[in-house]
Amino acid sequence: MIPEIKFSNLVMRKILLLLPFFLCFGQWNLMAQTYAIIIKGGHVIDPLNNIDKVTDIAISDGKIMLVAENIDLEKGLQVVDAKGLYVTPGLIDIHSHNFWGTEPDHAYENGNLALPPDGFTFRNGVTTVVDAGSSGWRTFPTFKAQTIDQSQTRVLAFLNIVGEGMRGSYEQNTMDMDPHMAAVIAKRYKDLIVGYKVAHFEGHEWTPVDHAVEASKQADGIPLMIDFGGSNPPLSIEELFLKHLRPGDIFTHCFGQLGGREYIVDLLTQKVKPFVWEARKRGIYFDVGYGGISFAYSQAIPAAKEGFFPNSISTDIHVGSMNNAMKDMLTIMSKFLAMGMDLKSVIRASTANPAKEINRPELGNLTVGTDADVAILNLREGKFGLFDYTGYKLAASKKLECEMTIRAGKIVYDLNGIANPVYPPKVVIERNQRAQKSQTH
Repeated sequence: MIPEIKFSNLVMRKILLLLPFFLCFGQWNLMAQTYAIIIKGGHVIDPLNNIDKVTDIAISDGKIMLVAENIDLEKGLQVVDAKGLYVTPGLIDIHSHNFWGTEPDHAYENGNLALPPDGFTFRNGVTTVVDAGSSGWRTFPTFKAQTIDQSQTRVLAFLNIVGEGMRGSYEQNTMDMDPHMAAVIAKRYKDLIVGYKVAHFEGHEWTPVDHAVEASKQADGIPLMIDFGGSNPPLSIEELFLKHLRPGDIFTHCFGQLGGREYIVDLLTQKVKPFVWEARKRGIYFDVGYGGISFAYSQAIPAAKEGFFPNSISTDIHVGSMNNAMKDMLTIMSKFLAMGMDLKSVIRASTANPAKEINRPELGNLTVGTDADVAILNLREGKFGLFDYTGYKLAASKKLECEMTIRAGKIVYDLNGIANPVYPPKVVIERNQRAQKSQTH
């Protein structure tokens, strides 16, 4: 039986007088904790800001607030123990296919070959994807409403020069390649559309490329991403680089070796062709765009031996590639590490470089005031077999894996519970809700 506790009127008056003090003290104690998240003791690699050292990062209200050594742990509502791990800007995958849907004959355009982004990004440290031409000017509004507006991942897009987008045989319809309408939609959604995509065209003509260039001229010069499709005989990539593309345009699937396409490495000399070096000097960007069969070591290894590494690393992730040799962003990054690309360059090709290619300088770095998109990676040691679609395998002793992903200041993936506490206190949730509400208004 619980004894009854009685207070005199004097005691009750004192308690009531002191109650506001205790409440204020508790509130002050919470306010003294300046930051929502402190990432402690990680090796920060931020190529844009030339940071490559062990230091701390503080985050509040969805932004990077401070990058400095010895940030006071008491000022963090959540503290992430990143000792022994690499802390990088959130990874940017500029070649993905996310216009998923239920139409069985639509391929990557509202079809069953594309993937909803959130299920495959955060577990790989990816915070931004760029859909590579799944939608065209006619179908982009559906893609925006269905996927972009519903995703936690930041989803941007290259607009297909074909109005219908990547809907199988529709991609061969030159009559649906309308530069004017493509420019209208790109300008209407300029916060989301970063360029144009030419892909999968099998004709021996330059119509898709030239129409995309014309659309770009009408839309403030946004870049092109070129998947050079296939033709018989193959179209000349020297002519593509030097007569059609402009500085800032992107050649994806750059290490592909498929019939119907010219390769960048000469198979006889095992050297990168001279005009490819010239194109790079001219300002053409070379993107991996790994895909299902669009990357081969027979091209990548000879190029790597000459020091010809990609400007940007990307997945070309879709249903057909994710369970094949490609797997995910971190597997591809690990392959380039195994081919001799240093870690800082691999991070640059997955953060600052793709941000530059899509003209989004606010992304891919940890500058104070930018959105707090952060990847925390482990470089695990062991025995790994990194193979391509032909079956050629590299033995590797190191492989990247993701420990944590933070998107806009919120922990969206934590592999091993390295945040303390694992979930943020109620005050952080309420603060984020207030911040989101003020942004919407």
